[in-house]
Amino acid sequence: MNLPDIHRVKEFFLSLQDTICHSLENIDQKATFQQDNWERKEGGGGRTRVLTNGALFEQAGVNFSHVYGDTLPKSATAHRPELAGRRFQAMGVSLVIHPLNPYIPTSHANVRFFIAEKDGEEPVWWFGGGFDLTPYYGFEEDVIHWHKVAKSVCTPFSEDYYPRYKKWCDDYFYIKHRNEPRGVGGLFFDDLNTPDFDHCFEFVQHVGLGYLDAYLPIVEKRKSMPWSERERQFQLYRRGRYVEFNLVWDRGTLFGLQSGGRTESILMSMPPLVRFEYDYSPEPNTPEAKLYSDFLIQKEWV
Repeated sequence: MNLPDIHRVKEFFLSLQDTICHSLENIDQKATFQQDNWERKEGGGGRTRVLTNGALFEQAGVNFSHVYGDTLPKSATAHRPELAGRRFQAMGVSLVIHPLNPYIPTSHANVRFFIAEKDGEEPVWWFGGGFDLTPYYGFEEDVIHWHKVAKSVCTPFSEDYYPRYKKWCDDYFYIKHRNEPRGVGGLFFDDLNTPDFDHCFEFVQHVGLGYLDAYLPIVEKRKSMPWSERERQFQLYRRGRYVEFNLVWDRGTLFGLQSGGRTESILMSMPPLVRFEYDYSPEPNTPEAKLYSDFLIQKEWV
């Protein structure tokens, strides 16, 4: 098995952050990303980029981080006791896009690399990542396009990847206390380290760049749709589900907070505005009800 090349991974992640930010600025045409460089006292740092008050994007965050240390937080060793006592490095690009227009879905993508080392022993390493879509108003053609791109990213590497990682995404981005999916899924994988480093790294590169192929055509198609206060209020309500998942269930958020990561960067995934309403349910036979009945379901889209 060829050994991991951390420098190649970091170079790609930095380049991916640049590519995604430039692409989002080009389609927004109004706002630009502001960069915030930061350092972690225990080791490492990153660069956080946030775009606010754009023509299309109310807030978009694209974060690169590379943190390291001599011991792992308990969230990382709870299910992997063999990692205890190893020094570690974790790096990745994570992004969340919160559009202004309720007809444009929120999207999330993440690619990451983790390695834990101990003198005299083989390193333990893996890649993880994926992308998922969270619409407020569902359009079947958009969801089919999203999943077609996800499948096209996976197929050259393994016929097994798309069905496995699609199901993993459905299972992971599930709000257990609400008994509903966060959105319409996509891809999610973790602990990827076979058959070798080169294969895994190439796949992760395809996932990272494939996100733009999946998302930008949907933004282009929906950006000019007119909307009113009704759609806006429903969007803000549904954004509350995003907050609930990220703070209660998301492993990346928990790892970042427990490992002493930069709180502002970790919580950049939060929407800028959100509302909660007690015991809400949409009126029957409305577009809002259709989101629940036709889209927030387990389904094979392609």
